[in-house]
Amino acid sequence: MSERENVDHLPGQLALPRRTGRPLKLGGGPQNYLQNALTAVAEPFKGNTADSAVISGPFPIRATGFSTQTIREAAKAYLGALNAAQRTRALFPVDAKEWRMWSNIHRTIMRHGIPFCEMSDQQVERAFALLKESFSDQGFATARDIMRRNETVMEMTGRVDEFGEDLYWLSIMGRPSAAEPWGWQIDGHHLNVNCFVIGDQIVMTPAFLGSEPVFAQSGKYAGTRVFEAEEAQGLAVIRALDTAQRGKAVVSRDLPRDLFTSAFHDNHELRYEGIAYDELTPQQHDQLLRLMKIHVGGMRPAHARVKMDEVLRYVHETHFSWRGGVEENSVFYYRIQSPAIIIEFDHQAGQAFPQFKEHYRDHIHIIVRTPNGNDYGKDLLRQHYQRGHHASGQ
Repeated sequence: MSERENVDHLPGQLALPRRTGRPLKLGGGPQNYLQNALTAVAEPFKGNTADSAVISGPFPIRATGFSTQTIREAAKAYLGALNAAQRTRALFPVDAKEWRMWSNIHRTIMRHGIPFCEMSDQQVERAFALLKESFSDQGFATARDIMRRNETVMEMTGRVDEFGEDLYWLSIMGRPSAAEPWGWQIDGHHLNVNCFVIGDQIVMTPAFLGSEPVFAQSGKYAGTRVFEAEEAQGLAVIRALDTAQRGKAVVSRDLPRDLFTSAFHDNHELRYEGIAYDELTPQQHDQLLRLMKIHVGGMRPAHARVKMDEVLRYVHETHFSWRGGVEENSVFYYRIQSPAIIIEFDHQAGQAFPQFKEHYRDHIHIIVRTPNGNDYGKDLLRQHYQRGHHASGQ
């Protein structure tokens, strides 16, 4: 039985104003962005580490007891709805370099797979069914709301060639299989999620989520908001610390320009900073774990519990750090880091709305990563190869 309900009929979820044939603005972005991205992708994958050394062993191939059959069936149904030419564009090898070629910026750079703006209504329905099977209900709602915020930006700026809720690309890596590894990726402005599946295991990182604006004041989605829980609970954690603890946790009053492990930072060395889990009280432990569960909870519930169990095995090696203010209306950055997970949250300066030159609360970036080589499920794929198996779809 699927954990998701009403997968085949998603009332109100499928009304995409697809603008087929519109001219998309290609290239652009920050200076040398594309060249730097290609250089980063060409580097051998290592994964994010705390001190340049990869810790081996945190992510073994194992049975979780929670079936991934419904995700596999949804992927097959999506592929079955594509024509032959679309399937050629949608399918990649399970170890394809395209895993690492996602970009959160709004310009159409390095996109691959099939964009929603080119899908029929049936294909859109099946694409959303795949996402809905993979996410929790809240995770799917957040993903859709991010896409809707992209429509809000289009309404506010009039830049139809750069923004819109149909400008997201869906790719399938490998062939959906019960025995062989495979996965899917969605790639577009502020929504970049990589989902790797092997047996009944799932790795759903890197997962980059963002929005500008966070709150829609006008347009068809007026009154809706994203990331309220991630923002409020982060502030609750730092404000629960006493003066001495806060002195350790707050490493700077200045916010970083962007997340440290955003796109094309797959091999970043990110040293531990801030306050250690063991320096917190039991009540503060609860606050921090509640925040971690919010970020992990984008996955389907059973596999989110599996991931939290993985995180809890390394809870005594977990660090929490903070940059920025701690008042109710402050802008801030926080990071949770351990051998099993990296979570970054950041208030950003204006990009779609450059008049906001300083960091402000209506532009948020979030990323969740699996350090020590298992983003994109790569450590699990390595173990699969070492066992003498071959990858499907190559």
